[in-house]
Amino acid sequence: MKKIIKNGTIVTASDTYVADVLVEDGKVAAIGRDLPSEGLEVIDAGGCYLFPGGVDPHTHLEMPFGGTVSRDDFETGTIAAAFGGTTTVIDFCLTDKGVPLKNSIETWHKKSEDKAVIDYSFHLMIGEINEDVLQEIPQVIEEEGITSFKVFMAYKNVLQADDETLYKTLVMAKEQGALVMVHAENGDVIDFLTKKALDEGKTDPIYHALTRPPELEGEATGRACLMAGLADSQLYVVHVTCREAVEKIAEARSKGYNVYGETCPQYLVLDQSDMERPDFEGAKYVWSPPLREKQHQEHLWNALKNGQLQALGSDQCSFDFVGQKDLGKGDFTKIPNGGPFIEDRFTVLFSEGVKKGRITLNQFVDIISTRSAKLFGLFPEKGTIAVGSDADIVIFDPAAERTISVQTHHMAVDYNAFEGMKVTGEPVSVLSRGEFVIKDKQFVGELGKGKYVKRKRFNAAENKQMAALSKS
Repeated sequence: MKKIIKNGTIVTASDTYVADVLVEDGKVAAIGRDLPSEGLEVIDAGGCYLFPGGVDPHTHLEMPFGGTVSRDDFETGTIAAAFGGTTTVIDFCLTDKGVPLKNSIETWHKKSEDKAVIDYSFHLMIGEINEDVLQEIPQVIEEEGITSFKVFMAYKNVLQADDETLYKTLVMAKEQGALVMVHAENGDVIDFLTKKALDEGKTDPIYHALTRPPELEGEATGRACLMAGLADSQLYVVHVTCREAVEKIAEARSKGYNVYGETCPQYLVLDQSDMERPDFEGAKYVWSPPLREKQHQEHLWNALKNGQLQALGSDQCSFDFVGQKDLGKGDFTKIPNGGPFIEDRFTVLFSEGVKKGRITLNQFVDIISTRSAKLFGLFPEKGTIAVGSDADIVIFDPAAERTISVQTHHMAVDYNAFEGMKVTGEPVSVLSRGEFVIKDKQFVGELGKGKYVKRKRFNAAENKQMAALSKS
């Protein structure tokens, strides 16, 4: 049945206005005042905003790490995302050296098959560049619609790639119309500092942060930016946490480099002191890069407001406190890195950003949805409410108040990193391709209804234009 959403206030990255939205065949069919509703399913959105569904550009669902696997898979993870207002996730597909890329992609398709309740896509890790990989990448782009590739500059002897691999990946991306993503930390120095700390008997969770100082994130970010400029390519720095990294991105962008940055909700509201909680509770807050001292939060908020950072990813990678995080008792290096954020990304940005005057309502939509859709080849099907776009729509009550808690969240993990945080604003109903996934705060979706989305190649001209507009 056709649906019509009435009495809501539509908010996009550029506009805010009251109008009806007609939904037909999974698409936005019409937008206007007083559209006829006879014979249609009428959805009353009075008092609510209509946001385009959130696009989460950074998730790790059912990901192996340190001898265990992240707790939320494509079923629980996408259900939690939907409750939180997200209708598209892009998950990271890990690869192994010497193994064809298509093998890893097939593994991720099997993980997600018949599970996802919202749409999804993949990024692909590049751990080595050789003739086999270079020949396979165009095929991956063409057949799988995977147009973003991630290089790790950290996790020495596990995931870390060398500078040659990063540079060659940037050159390849320029040629193929792809976006290179980097985890920017200096893995070699971190490896040295980590071994030194353990030799000195420093094993508590806080040493995860102290052995990965912000200077090493800034250095790696600057190095990656310089290489992107040298290759005249495009770079996206994931999970930016600190002033040092923000400054390197801002410097690169001022030179006209095609560089973009993402931060995460945890870095906006939590800080390094959480890792000092007693009784090993600090392990709940171990992820990489680590939480920083509180002073860095202001730099991140300012970077979102002024456009030096463009997107907010969740970096969802949840591990239970009991049975997974506690593997690192007596050795902080054995604590699985990651936390549960996929469900609260949307509301934390609204509550802490819009309601506290740090960003505007339209900037919120841009950061939570539109910019990621544009950067990762999903726009205009995703990331906006416009005629012809997918009917991925969040009916959002801006006045609702609640307290975040493990008791009420929908993730599979046994704790919530934002436990006890009071927030304002909550998704009431969420539609994916015109069908309810969440209706009146209840899950009504179907497993496997989410579709794998092939993405368009990176459009350098469009994204440079977008960057210029955000600066003006």
